[in-house]
Amino acid sequence: MTCSACSSRVEKCVSKLNGVQNVSVNLLTNSMQVEYEEQVLSERQIIDAVVKAGYGASPKSEQSSTQVHQSAHKGAADNPAEREQKQMKMRLIVSFVFLIPLMYVTMGHMIGLPQLPFLQGVENAVSFAFTQFLLCLPIIYVNRKYYSKGFQTLFHLAPNMDSLIAIGSCASLVYGIFAIYRMSYGLGHGDMELVHRYYHDLYFESAAMILALITVGKYLEARSKGKTSEAINKLLDLAPKTAIVERGGREMELPVEQVQTGDIVVVRPGSSIPVDGFIIEGSTSVDEAAITGESIPVQKQVNDTVIAATMNKTGFIRFKATRVGDDTTFSQIIRLVEEASSSKAPIAKIADKIAGIFVPAVMMIAAVTAIVWLMSGASFEFALSCAISVLVISCPCALGLATPVAIMVGTGKGAENGILIKSGEALETAHHIQSVVLDKTGTLTEGKPVVTDVDTTLSMKEFLEIAAGLETRSEHPLAEAILEFTGKQNIIPAAVTDFVSVPGQGIKGKIGDLWYFAGNGRLMEEQGISLDSLENRLNALADEGKTPMLFGNEKGILGIISVADVVKPTSREAVRQLKEQGIEVVMLTGDHKRTAEAIRRQLDIDTVIAEVLPQDKEREIARLQDQGKIVAMIGDGINDAPALARADVGMAIGAGTDVAIESADVVLMKNDLLDAVTAIRLSKAVIRNIKQNLFWAFFYNSLGIPVAAGVFYHAFGWKLNPMIGAAAMSMSSIFVVTNALRLKRFRVSEVSCDDQEAEKTSIKEAVLQSNDKIENENQEVTNMITMKINGMMCPHCQAAVKKTLEAFDGVTADVNLEDKAAYITGDADVEALKKAVTDAGYEVVGIE
Repeated sequence: MTCSACSSRVEKCVSKLNGVQNVSVNLLTNSMQVEYEEQVLSERQIIDAVVKAGYGASPKSEQSSTQVHQSAHKGAADNPAEREQKQMKMRLIVSFVFLIPLMYVTMGHMIGLPQLPFLQGVENAVSFAFTQFLLCLPIIYVNRKYYSKGFQTLFHLAPNMDSLIAIGSCASLVYGIFAIYRMSYGLGHGDMELVHRYYHDLYFESAAMILALITVGKYLEARSKGKTSEAINKLLDLAPKTAIVERGGREMELPVEQVQTGDIVVVRPGSSIPVDGFIIEGSTSVDEAAITGESIPVQKQVNDTVIAATMNKTGFIRFKATRVGDDTTFSQIIRLVEEASSSKAPIAKIADKIAGIFVPAVMMIAAVTAIVWLMSGASFEFALSCAISVLVISCPCALGLATPVAIMVGTGKGAENGILIKSGEALETAHHIQSVVLDKTGTLTEGKPVVTDVDTTLSMKEFLEIAAGLETRSEHPLAEAILEFTGKQNIIPAAVTDFVSVPGQGIKGKIGDLWYFAGNGRLMEEQGISLDSLENRLNALADEGKTPMLFGNEKGILGIISVADVVKPTSREAVRQLKEQGIEVVMLTGDHKRTAEAIRRQLDIDTVIAEVLPQDKEREIARLQDQGKIVAMIGDGINDAPALARADVGMAIGAGTDVAIESADVVLMKNDLLDAVTAIRLSKAVIRNIKQNLFWAFFYNSLGIPVAAGVFYHAFGWKLNPMIGAAAMSMSSIFVVTNALRLKRFRVSEVSCDDQEAEKTSIKEAVLQSNDKIENENQEVTNMITMKINGMMCPHCQAAVKKTLEAFDGVTADVNLEDKAAYITGDADVEALKKAVTDAGYEVVGIE
């Protein structure tokens, strides 16, 4: 296929077959996706239909997507794209090797260059013409594909771009041969006037120049196309080719294709992780930039998952393979990007329909042009020149490239930044989004509760010992947050006996001779504990979106520990940017209305719909759609799957789980809401680029055809030489591809440094508020210092400093990479701690 008329023809022929439900032909990737009923139609019949239309076809290789792309990336001999580019380069070289002497012979004398004696003068007219003809033949031969394909499609009554080129250059060539015979006749019969007339009306150079210039455009086009898949190539550079596997008690190096599920894989520092799995031994930091676009390495421990094609930076690990071959996340990404690049946006179908009738229309215009000029008294040579110009300037290459090149660059750019767009249709729909529906837990918030406030009538140490003792045996998610908090304070849990879990209310147990209780207000009321004095405080906490855990004993209330699922640092900026684009932001959550309202106020969200069951989320999406809105749903891709599928565009936030990939249109590999903003902005940029390309292609043809036909010749003297027409046609294709490549400069959405720092500070203050209260109220619980440290560059440094500090008995250290600080609790000597950190290779710049 060479132009959009070709892809339109193939699509039309295949879609006519019984049993075909959907067909999409992509000119850029030379591929076709067909959905059909296997009971009615076979693969062989589909291929026969393509062959009958005048093209070749074969089923896609049985190799995995990764292997196919790797062979393409290496420039393998069996890679059609690489082979075509080499052939195009050879054709280009041969064309210009013979075109330069041809132009010298044809036009050299016009600019005063010396001519060969046997080609000078009217008496040597046949030699002059025949030399041009001989120099033309090699150019015609190497570019014979234009003729074979052009006339073949013409005979099938489905002319394409090659048909226009073939007819245009062939007309010039045939007319030149006719001129040789006429001059030969004139010389033989002494009719020098006849010889002189045809001596100046040779079009061999036009025939050759048309082919050469079209080939220049095609070669540059082929090279530009190669740049569109750079994002995938960057991934493939990191894809491991071999894996070290433990089998039979020894390590062996195998091709990555031979790794099986359940194998124990060994990865040393600096090596790529070959397949997906979970760590069973060791810890390390892993650079996941190839998959998620996140530049900071992620710390991994035992039981953490690792993903194929990511880089093991620091530690030695052994892991069990869970997904291999085409099942790995990496292979799924390659496949998704490939399918998205091959898919067709609705806007492309308009261009295809026009291209299907455009070429026959151009041939009609060329014929009418020639007839009108002949009827108006113009010479045959003038009429022929105008007709040829119309043919060659109208080739719809730019029309066919306008959409697929932009989609391929756009989806590649998304994949480069951890945003997987599954289809051209999703990419186009995203730019129309009017309403974005957000899940709360895990999307707007971290999805993990943390302690934010502690209120108590006891000493802080005593109260936390009681709380830790009760929660140690609880399985509630909030208990984990409380135990994590008390653990950081080095609190020793009180001994609890007769532990009882009260479903829907909380827990209770004995400490000494007294019963102690932890839970909600209903539990306290059933135990006869009055909450009247706490009503204002409980309402205030609820208004802030915090969940209060009440603690009491037989004598009365002891205190409150407040827990909240804190908002992600980037959520506020993401909501702001969505609203800035005129998009309505709706939060959908199963949480209590009061908690949801607190989050709404905190993030300035337009609308909140609370207390919604997972099965009802899909209904809320449908309700918004019934109002005529284009709706995007952003969720974690598991419990939100029905809503994701229902939305016009479903965006799954998370590390690319199977459910997310199946149900969502867009997969955001990082847990960052800003990526959703980026996806919408990318969609708008791609569609804007496509519209620019289509405008250029239509505008160019609309302007070029009348000029080529000589419409303005009498008024302004404008006449287009066929050679100029060919050059202009090539330039239009190059312009379209180059314009699409501008998308590679697209920048992702980011939070400004000041906003990000302010957000982190507010979260940190909320989390550490109780730590400060503990310090102020009871210094005997623990000593806490802040050590400012220079030289920490990555999570490996962070882990090293933490290990160094915690080597001291009784010392717990919370090392923060962004603050360049270690928050240390314990009774160790400060100078000893400082010396240990300095000896480890880091600089202590301050102690508070």
